[in-house]
Amino acid sequence: MKCSKCGQENKREAKFCTKCGNPLSAPAESVTPSNSNFNTKYLIIALIVVIIVLVGVIGYFALNNGSGVGDASPKASADSDKVQSNDNSNDKANDSSNDNSDSSKKTHESSSKTSSSSKSKKWVSIGRYSGSGSGSKTIKVPDGKIKVELSAYPILNYATNHLYVSGTNGESGGVDWGPTSDVETRSDSFKFTSKSEEEFTIDYYETVSWEVEFFRYQ
Repeated sequence: MKCSKCGQENKREAKFCTKCGNPLSAPAESVTPSNSNFNTKYLIIALIVVIIVLVGVIGYFALNNGSGVGDASPKASADSDKVQSNDNSNDKANDSSNDNSDSSKKTHESSSKTSSSSKSKKWVSIGRYSGSGSGSKTIKVPDGKIKVELSAYPILNYATNHLYVSGTNGESGGVDWGPTSDVETRSDSFKFTSKSEEEFTIDYYETVSWEVEFFRYQ
């Protein structure tokens, strides 16, 4: 190595000039390549590390995105099935509600018809007869559901007093008093159903007053 001060040639590894004692330094051209190689080596390592990190990050996000897509599909399918099930349940509930509504409407209409029919019918007087003393009377009674109401008040004569109503169909009713009976108004009633017109006889004996009324359910 040549001394820069005195020009003495020295050994390459010498640190001081053997002639003048001047400190020797390595040639500039030998230092530069060493530092350049050192820097290039670490730059390459750094780039490799960065590339590895980037590949790892990209792979991580790619795996996560793939897993998310895979999980989303069954979930979306499950949600779709759930919605479909809810729709079917709602349809069935609506059908059931409509059926119940129709049934309730029919029941109400039937009840209304029955109620209307029941309200439209009542006992209607078809004949009222009255008198006093003794005697008999024959009348015609139409077919249907018939009710007969009768009452009488006797004469006080210690005899047998009565008021009888009897029909050709065997239906009958009446009141009577004996010699020791209290003198008071007595009444009776009976019902029957006939498919044809019937004849009834009103027989009364020793009465102050009597009354017989026929009703028909219509």
